[in-house]
Amino acid sequence: MSITETSPLLCAGVDVGSSLAKVVLMEDRGPEGARLIHGMSERLRKREPRVVAENLFERCLSESGLRQDQLEYIATTGEGEVLPIRTGHFYGMTTHARGGLFLEPEARAIIDVGSLHARAVLMDDRAKVLGYRMTSQCASGSGQFLENICRYLGITLDEIGPLSLEADDPEQCSSICAVLAETDVINMVSRGISAPNIIKGIHQSMAGRFVRLLSAAKAQGVVLVTGGLSADVGLVQTLREAAEENEKPLDFRTHEHSVLAGAIGAALWGAFRARKLATKGIRLSQGS
Repeated sequence: MSITETSPLLCAGVDVGSSLAKVVLMEDRGPEGARLIHGMSERLRKREPRVVAENLFERCLSESGLRQDQLEYIATTGEGEVLPIRTGHFYGMTTHARGGLFLEPEARAIIDVGSLHARAVLMDDRAKVLGYRMTSQCASGSGQFLENICRYLGITLDEIGPLSLEADDPEQCSSICAVLAETDVINMVSRGISAPNIIKGIHQSMAGRFVRLLSAAKAQGVVLVTGGLSADVGLVQTLREAAEENEKPLDFRTHEHSVLAGAIGAALWGAFRARKLATKGIRLSQGS
């Protein structure tokens, strides 16, 4: 097929994170836009990330009725550069910016909350990264920390958001250190603090940190929440409350496909690269 500026290109994006692998299949038509064909994610659960990602990729192809040889570009991001199926690899901040803009065209920043850290990324209306800030290595503002708390409280990650919304007297976690914060939670349980109030307090601590992170990056306006905790309705609501309380001009939003933002962005950048190279008469093969 001869690639033109508006040729429909089928591309895949694979985002391998610390705890989740994500795969999407996209149809890109250049200036005419793109659409998500299929997307899915799976927890690594201490398994080999490469194997999980490759199996997820095969499942995604199978469920969408596509073949690998129909794809013009297989783009990876995160830790996905280890995958031999890749055509090319893209940096995580650029893929999350592009994917975030695809999901929420009004967004001019994203807050990507992953398993080990969070990062704030500013972008313009063409997904060019204008600046960023990241949390420190301490995990108390991360998905892994919340998973640890879930295990201690005997609840699932899916229950966290709704429980947080039920809080009536949140007990804020005072420590920014993950180990000490878990000790705080143990003390809260021993004092009879309810699970909703404990979780809401943790959300408040995390939200305060993320709002400060975005403010340091000079973010304003619409912010899309991406990453593994983007579906946590309690955290998203608490982010909105923290922005209002601190009088910050931040409008937090999420999307049903927010967890796939990095993979979506990778696929779209892959399509962009394929078109650019095609103008020079270059066609890339997978694994090059």
